[in-house]
Parts: sequence; C-alpha cells; structure tokens
Amino acid sequence: MHPCLSCGACCTRYRVAFHWLESDEVAEGGVPAELTERLDAHRLCMRGTRSEPVRCVALDARIGEYSRCTIHPRRPSVCREVEASWESGRPSRQCDQARIAHGLAPLTAADWRWRDAAGNDDDGRPDDNGDPPPAPRLPPIAA
Repeated sequence: MHPCLSCGACCTRYRVAFHWLESDEVAEGGVPAELTERLDAHRLCMRGTRSEPVRCVALDARIGEYSRCTIHPRRPSVCREVEASWESGRPSRQCDQARIAHGLAPLTAADWRWRDAAGNDDDGRPDDNGDPPPAPRLPPIAA
C-alpha cells in the first residue's frame, strides 16, 4: 500500500497556496473554488491551511492510520509536486518534517518495497491499468 494512504501529515502541516488560474472558476476540472480562499491578488489557498491548526478542507484522514484527498484528481499543482520521502529514490525534507510533527517515523527506501512485487512492471501497462481514480465518496469535511 502506498505510504501516503496511511499518513496525511503533509495536509495538516503546510499552507497550500497556488495561482488563481488553477481554480475551476477558470479552468475546467480545476481546484473547486468553494474549497479555497483568496490569499492575495494572484494566489488562492485551500481552506484550512492558512492558519493554525493547519488541516486542508479536502483531507479525509486520521493521521497515521488512513488518508485520502477528496479532490485528488483536481488537487492544486503544489500538492502534485510534493513527494513522499524515497518515492523517487531520495528523501523529502517536507515529508519527513510533517511525519515527525505527528510522531510518525520518516519514510525509508524500505517503505517502497511493495512496488517491487507489482509483477507487471515489464508488461508496458501502468500498475493502475489506466483506470481513473474513483470519485470521492464523501464530501469534504471542514476542519
């Protein structure tokens, strides 16, 4: 199982700010505008990430047990850029700090061994068989 599906720490640690052009008010399939607030003339941020305690409005999680982004296919670019430690063969300071803040151990390369047994890595098909992610089952819960 992907380590992020049992974590969610980064979504409760950092402000999620991005350019307003990523909003669904401008871009079809963009970040749902109703889940954002204006940060400045050029940026929006996800509600719940602007002040303490930080918790993104789109997060459905019990940190360290289960985690899912209710808008994952429509998440902002800044969220897409965050990598879990060792996901691409290198540590992520951002991931490590968020996990430590919640009493979780930083990820190691061993946390990604589950991918080694995928069994279809040489057949030219993606592990998800090209299926789109499932639609969110629950509406976002405001923190």
